[in-house]
Amino acid sequence: MKSFLSFQLDPENHVLWRGGARLQITPKAFDVLCHLVDHAGSLVTQDELLEALWPETYVNPEVVRKYILEIRRVLGDQPEEPVFIETVTKRGYRFIAHVTAQGPAQLPVPPALDGTPELLLGPQATLLKHENSYNKATLRKLAIPAVMVIVVAIAIVGYYWRVRTRLKAPSPSNTSIAVLPFVDLSAGKDQEYFSDGLTEEMITNLAKIPGLKVVARSSSFQFKGKNEDLRGVGQKLGVATVLEGSVRKDGNRVRITAELIKADDGFQLWSETYDRDISHIFAAQDEIARAVSGALQLRLLSGNNPAPPGGSPTTNSQAYQAYLQGQYFIARGQDKEDLEKALSYADQAIKLDDSYAPAWAQRAQVLQTLASVALIENADGFRRARESAEKAIALDPNLAAGYMALGLVQINHDWDWEGADESLKKASVLEPGSATVLGNRAYLARDLGQLEKAIELRREAIALDPLRANFHLALGYELFLLGRFDEAKAALQRAQELNPQLSSLHLTRGTILLLEGHQLESLAEMEKETGEWEKLSGESMAYYALQRREDSDHALNKLIATHQNDCAYQIAEVYAYRKETEKAFKWLDRAFQQRDPGVPDFKSNPLMKSLRQDPRFAELLKKMRLPD
Repeated sequence: MKSFLSFQLDPENHVLWRGGARLQITPKAFDVLCHLVDHAGSLVTQDELLEALWPETYVNPEVVRKYILEIRRVLGDQPEEPVFIETVTKRGYRFIAHVTAQGPAQLPVPPALDGTPELLLGPQATLLKHENSYNKATLRKLAIPAVMVIVVAIAIVGYYWRVRTRLKAPSPSNTSIAVLPFVDLSAGKDQEYFSDGLTEEMITNLAKIPGLKVVARSSSFQFKGKNEDLRGVGQKLGVATVLEGSVRKDGNRVRITAELIKADDGFQLWSETYDRDISHIFAAQDEIARAVSGALQLRLLSGNNPAPPGGSPTTNSQAYQAYLQGQYFIARGQDKEDLEKALSYADQAIKLDDSYAPAWAQRAQVLQTLASVALIENADGFRRARESAEKAIALDPNLAAGYMALGLVQINHDWDWEGADESLKKASVLEPGSATVLGNRAYLARDLGQLEKAIELRREAIALDPLRANFHLALGYELFLLGRFDEAKAALQRAQELNPQLSSLHLTRGTILLLEGHQLESLAEMEKETGEWEKLSGESMAYYALQRREDSDHALNKLIATHQNDCAYQIAEVYAYRKETEKAFKWLDRAFQQRDPGVPDFKSNPLMKSLRQDPRFAELLKKMRLPD
């Protein structure tokens, strides 16, 4: 333990204290501080720091300045009038505060209310001895049982904490990485779409490396704008390494800074800065992906994995920027205005370069989403989506996004199960580490009634995208279809923790409660539902279960009046639950004609149980080419 002014530095436990307060400092900044304190009074050059802390690893010297800035911020030091760290221009740094060495490291002990030391609970819990008027033998008799109680309590708390941690956070694999959102450092702070898009491209490129687990966009973007300690990021995402960086765009020039860091100790594996013209941005992306792959292979991977293949670049920088704008609006959700903007940017990119395959895949993705949620005419929307996906594949047969878009059209409209399986398997080969591909394959397996397979694939997707709320919701729904209600409720609880406003969450939980016979709890759950049609559907069933027929009819009639063109399947579901068979089949037929994406679920849906003995049930399965 070493002290300087009011600070205590504990290298053994990697902790910096000020008085009784533990200070937050990143692991690598702590190492830099330790090295400077160890050489207090002496000049430490930049090269010496690099050699001591990053041996045999190339690191951009700019990183040293970054950590010096962090240390100064933590210590409250000013470079103009330094108290701790003095900068020697063009040479290095000197720690100038007086340093004293202490004995073995101990946690700071806060004073007790009566002025005497108390038993301190913590990682290094110790019974503090002190002299007073009591007989020492009596004290020992009293202290031993107390200490035993405390030790047992600590062990119990520690055990449950470790169990809870294992349940909450995935275990990191050595061959795992999260790409955190690159920071927009542009002067006008108006290039967020560009920095986000670059991050997404890096995730896609790295996901092509066999054997490397890459956390998906939706989970890594949970940390956007948050200055969270990398250890916490690694634990929450279950990764061993993190890639982070920044983008500064000025006109047609781009500066990209990237660094690859070990999450557990902040050790930097690699860093670099790239200055490029915007027209060479794809080359920079490939360079970063290859450098990261090389650094990982050197320390973690087997060393014989191929570098990630390049994407489908365009020589038109404006087309690329329009494409990134489209991706930005796609990521915002399924709001009509955002989807229309995304489609507009996809069309703009294609107009600027009609051979740019990713823009065609993007257009297909947006069109099929618009058609699926009935924001455009169904048949025409899916037709245009299919044509765009096929165009993307023709332009670049190695682009996974084209096959994914085509696979969704084949699932949601064509009901071409063999074709969808082929498309998604092709996408899986091209992007073996894609959570989105795995999620879509789980969706297809569910439609085919292969629920065990769907759950297995969904869990694999969650491992790559652990903070994506709708993946946990989908897992809960798939477990519900299989009748595994307790597991389903656990998955739904996790979804709620990640996004309390997620639509269909309360509907799914309320339906489980309904089938378990908890009618009042079910109604209370349905009334919490955030989605409009979901709430009406849930209330229709819950009121019916409570024998409140008039209230059930009112909710159902409102559902029909407002959502008959996009919720025909859900209307049939309510009628099936109410055992009104004729009306249920009438709305199922309408859902079939409308190509409602929910229809394939009727095969496994417990709410459709009352229809299964009717010959029309088997006929509908046959019409949809679904296995019995």
